[in-house]
Amino acid sequence: MKSAEIRQKFLDFFASKGHQIVASSSLVPHDDPTLLFTNAGMNQFKDVFLGFDKRPYTRAATSQKCVRAGGKHNDLENVGYTARHHTFFEMLGNFSFGDYFKRDAIHYAWELLTEVFKLPTDRLWVTVYAEDDEAYDIWTQEVGVPAERVIRIGDNKGARYASDNFWMMGDTGPCGPCTEIFFDHGEHIWGGPPGSPEEDGDRYIEIWNNVFMQYNRDDKGVLHPLPKPSVDTGMGLERISAVLQDVHANYEIDLFRTLIAAAARETSDADMDSPSLKVLADHIRACAFLIADGVIPGNEGRGYVLRRIIRRAIRHGWKLGARGPFFHRMVADLVSEMGEAYAELKEGQRRITDVLRQEEERFFATIENGMAIVEGELDAIAKAGGNTFNGETAFKLHDTYGFPLDLTADICRERGVSVDAEAFDAAMARQKAQARAAGKFRMAAALEYAGPETHFHGYESLEEQGKVLALYRDGSEVQELNEGEFGVIVLDETPFYAESGGQVGDRGELRGGAGIFAVEDTQKIQAAVFGHHGIVTTGRIVKGQAVTARVDFDARAATARNHSVTHIMHKALREVLGPHVQQKGSLVDPDKTRFDFTHNAPVTADEIRQIEEIVNREILANTATQADIMELEAAQKSGAVMLFGEKYADEVRVLTIGTSKELCGGTHVARTGDIGLFKIVSEGGVAAGIRRVEAITGENALRYLQEQERRVAGLSAAMKVQPDEVVSRVAGIIDNVRALEKEIARLKSKLASSQGDDLAGKAVEVGGIKVLAATLEGADVPTLREAMDKLKDKLGSAAIVLASAGDGKVSLIAGVTADLTAKVKAGELVNMVAQQVGGKGGGRPDMAQAGGSEPEKLPQALASVAGWVDSKL
Repeated sequence: MKSAEIRQKFLDFFASKGHQIVASSSLVPHDDPTLLFTNAGMNQFKDVFLGFDKRPYTRAATSQKCVRAGGKHNDLENVGYTARHHTFFEMLGNFSFGDYFKRDAIHYAWELLTEVFKLPTDRLWVTVYAEDDEAYDIWTQEVGVPAERVIRIGDNKGARYASDNFWMMGDTGPCGPCTEIFFDHGEHIWGGPPGSPEEDGDRYIEIWNNVFMQYNRDDKGVLHPLPKPSVDTGMGLERISAVLQDVHANYEIDLFRTLIAAAARETSDADMDSPSLKVLADHIRACAFLIADGVIPGNEGRGYVLRRIIRRAIRHGWKLGARGPFFHRMVADLVSEMGEAYAELKEGQRRITDVLRQEEERFFATIENGMAIVEGELDAIAKAGGNTFNGETAFKLHDTYGFPLDLTADICRERGVSVDAEAFDAAMARQKAQARAAGKFRMAAALEYAGPETHFHGYESLEEQGKVLALYRDGSEVQELNEGEFGVIVLDETPFYAESGGQVGDRGELRGGAGIFAVEDTQKIQAAVFGHHGIVTTGRIVKGQAVTARVDFDARAATARNHSVTHIMHKALREVLGPHVQQKGSLVDPDKTRFDFTHNAPVTADEIRQIEEIVNREILANTATQADIMELEAAQKSGAVMLFGEKYADEVRVLTIGTSKELCGGTHVARTGDIGLFKIVSEGGVAAGIRRVEAITGENALRYLQEQERRVAGLSAAMKVQPDEVVSRVAGIIDNVRALEKEIARLKSKLASSQGDDLAGKAVEVGGIKVLAATLEGADVPTLREAMDKLKDKLGSAAIVLASAGDGKVSLIAGVTADLTAKVKAGELVNMVAQQVGGKGGGRPDMAQAGGSEPEKLPQALASVAGWVDSKL
C-alpha cells in the first residue's frame, strides 16, 4: 500500500466517523510566537483546545505538514544516521473538541489499524499512563488486547506526572494521560517492549499516540477535571507506511525510494544505502515545503534554519561527488510524488526550484575552499591524536565560507571529532561587538576613503566629465589599474546611480585617454561617495586623470521603467487589497521589479487582473513625472507615502508618478507612457504575512506576452482547435486519460489473472514441490503481486519467482507458500535472482520483491531458480 493511499485511507476512515477533514496548515505558524515551525498536528487547533477559538465542527482529521529542524524540537543532526528521524514529516491525526473521548478514540484507532490496514493484532502493543485505569480497562476488557501487551508507564522522571504517558501543553493549562500503540517489527531486530530495559531498541516502534486532554493544571500543580475533555492523536505517515510496506526503516518506503533514486541520479552515486542519499531525500522535502510556505533562505530565524538545511544537503552532495548545483533538480521528483496531495508544491514548483538553485550557486562558490580548510584541520587533529575541532576555525568557516556551525559539526562527527562550541561563540560575540562599535562612527564599507564627495548628475544626464579621485584593487588604494584588473574607482562628478532604495547600481563605462574601464556596478562607499566597480578592458586608468563617464542607456531606461511602475503598482495594491499593504522590500533592475509587501493571503488571479488594469490605465494616461525637493514636514503634509521605520533627512525628494506620490531618490521615466506595458509574472509568499510580486515592463513585457501567445498557438495547432477552445479541450483530454488509466488498471488485473492460469502449467516439480520462474510481459509490480497470489493458490506447495522488464529495469517478486518458509525463504530467493541482474532485494519469508538494471541477464537468472530451490530442500 503506497503512502498516498495510506494517507487517503486514514482521512476517509475518519470522514466516515463524522470528522471534518481539515487541510494541513502552513509550516509557518500564524499568531503563535512560541513556535518556529509547525511541528505537530494539533498546532492549528491550539486555540480551540484552549477555548479561545470555536470551529463549526467538534471532530476533525488532518494530514499535517511538520518540520522539526530548529528550536526545542530539532531532529536535524540525527537525519541520515537513524531509521526514523526526519526534518519534514506528515502527522496523521484525529481530534475531538469536547465530543468523543477515550472509548471512541481507542476503538477508532484499533479499528483502523486492524480492520482497514489489517495489521496482525498479535504484533500490536499498547502503553497507558499507570494511573489511567479507564484506558487500561477499555484496552483489555473491550478491545481485547491481552494484559501482557498493555503496559502501564508511571512517573519515571522524578516528578509527579513526569511520564512519557502524561501529556502537558505547558507548566499550566490542559493536560492528561495518553495511550500509545507500538508495532513489533519482529525478533530478528534487537529491542524490548516499552518500559523494559531494552526499550531503546528498534524492535518495538511507536506508531500512534492518543492524548486525552482531561484536566486543567493550575499554578500549584493541582489537576482539575475539564468540563469538556478532548482528544488529540498523532500517527506519523512515514512510520505507518514502513509497517504496511513490510520494511523496517522509513527510508525504505515508496516515497523515499523515489527521492533516494533521484538523489542517486543527480549525484551519480550507485550505493542506494548511502546515508548521504537519505539526507538528500529527507532535506528536499523540508526545503521545498518551507519555500512553498513562504520561507526564503536568510541569516536569521526561519530563513537561517532553511539555509542550514540546504547547505547540509549540498555538503552531502559534495561528499558524493557533486561539484555544481544539483539539489534543485530533485524538486520535480518531489512534485511528482507529493504534488497531488499538496497543491502548493505544484503551484510553486518553479519558484522553489529557482530559490534552491540560487542558494546552491551561492554556496558552491565557496564550498571548495571551506572543505579544504575542514579537511586540513581534521587531518591535523588526527595526526596529533586529538578529538576537538578549533572553535576559531569553525567561526572562520561560518563567517567567510557560509558553513553553519552544525554543518561543521556534522562533518566532524563523521570523523569522531567534536567542535569547540565555546570558542566559536566567543569569536561570534567579538565580531558582533566590533560591528556595533564600527557602526557608531562610519558606514559598514570595506574601503577606506577620506577625499571629496561625489557629485551625482544622473537625474539630468547619462554622460559626464569626471576626475578620478581614488582607485582600489583588492580593497587597497592604488595609483593605477591596468588592463585585466578588477577594481573600484571614485569620481568627483558622475551620472552613475549608486544602488539605493531597492534600485540596482548603474553600469556603463569610464573612458580616459589611456584606457577604458567597464563599470559593472555602482555602490556607495560613503553616503555621498560613489564607487564604480568593474574591470579595465583596455589600457590603464590612473589616479587624477580625467574620464568620460557614460551610463549604459538601455539598462538605465529599462531600470527606470521598472522603478517607476513599482510606485504605481504599490498604490494599486493598496487600492485592490486594502490600506494595510506596506512595502517590505524591493529590487529594481533592468529585467524586472520585485516588490515585497504586507498581506496575509495569496493575491488571487482576479485581484492581479485588477492591479494590472489600474497600472496600465495610469501608463496610458501618459502623465508627466514630477520630482520636488522639500522639507520632510511639508512632504508629510502633501500626503507622500513614507516607509514605516525608515529614517529620512530633513530635506527629501518627493516623486509624483501618475496618481502615486512617494519619497524616492531613484531614477524614473519622464512620463508614465514611457513604461510602455506592465505585466505581473509571479506572486507568492516569502514569510508570514509577507507576499512578493514580480513584474515586467516595456519590451520585456511584450516578449513575455508574445511567448505566451506562441505557446497557446502551439497547443491550439496540436489539438486542432481554436485558441479559445484550448482549455476545454485540455480538460476533456484529462478526463479521457483518467478513464483510460482506470481501464488499463482493469485490463492489467485481467491480464494477471489470465497469465496466472497459463503459467501454472509451466511449473516444474523439484523435490516434491512446484517451482516456477517466469516473465510477465508488460506487468507492473501490483500486477506481479496479483499474479503471485493467484499462482500460490493454484500450485499449492510452491516457490515462485515472477519478473517483468522494461526501460532498462527489472522488477522481481518471489513467493513461497507457508509450508515451505522454514527451508525456502522468499527474501533470500529474490535477492539471489536480483544480484544476477544488477540489483538486490529482500522481504518476508513468504513474499519479497527486488529490482535490477540488467534485463539482458534475466533469462539466465530465472533459469537458476530451480537449482537454488533444490539446494535448500
